[in-house]
Amino acid sequence: MSAHAIRVIDFHGHVGRWDEYAMRDEPARMLAAMDAVGIDQTAVFDIFHADGRTGNDTTAAFVARHPQRFIGFAYVSPTQPAAAIRAELARCIDGLGFRAIKLYPPYAPWPLHDERWFPIYEFAAERELALLFHTGTEPHALPRHLSAIAPRFASARFVAGHSGNVAVTRRQALDAARAYPNIYLETCSSFRTPGVIEQLVAEAGADRVLFGSDTPLMDPRCQIGKIITAAIDDTAKRMILGENAQRLLRL
Repeated sequence: MSAHAIRVIDFHGHVGRWDEYAMRDEPARMLAAMDAVGIDQTAVFDIFHADGRTGNDTTAAFVARHPQRFIGFAYVSPTQPAAAIRAELARCIDGLGFRAIKLYPPYAPWPLHDERWFPIYEFAAERELALLFHTGTEPHALPRHLSAIAPRFASARFVAGHSGNVAVTRRQALDAARAYPNIYLETCSSFRTPGVIEQLVAEAGADRVLFGSDTPLMDPRCQIGKIITAAIDDTAKRMILGENAQRLLRL
């Protein structure tokens, strides 16, 4: 199957610098990698500023340079007052044209199912938006916590970034997705052994899996290869590579 046959959307990309991992957002290099494997658009966000606004303005400026290729996601932190969170999310969605929300629980002092996150989930449920979480082994980012909030905010779409990452937390992400129809699984990770994409599709369903790369932290050419070469049918690949993202982002 060729990725050039469909509209391919990468659901997970970063804006900003992450010096710990030697990550820098360089549009030319990111676009070259996208073009090499037929990625049409990449969702991007800046998670490095707790106030939200600083990073969201950086994301907006980044997207504005290539508006046909990059999609902005809003970032907010539960450490901010609830009124400020709602105001910033409204500014991003209504004013900047962002399509979803990115959250990074390891940066917060509370796990993702703590009530201090609820103003964010309430806004997403009211607007029927997708929320992409970093999930993994960190105590505040365990994917099993999604099961505590998905039924309460049933109109929101909760996306487990990295699908929980390693095997133990991947099991939690799969169990959560099987239990609640508004939980989705995103594929980027360095912890993928052969057969994981097939496992996600077999247990959660192809309509609940989203391609993501973590670009430029990870090379999207490698990340998309796991989908293209997986032992799943072409209908499932089309859903994972773009159709599911189009539906969640209303593109």
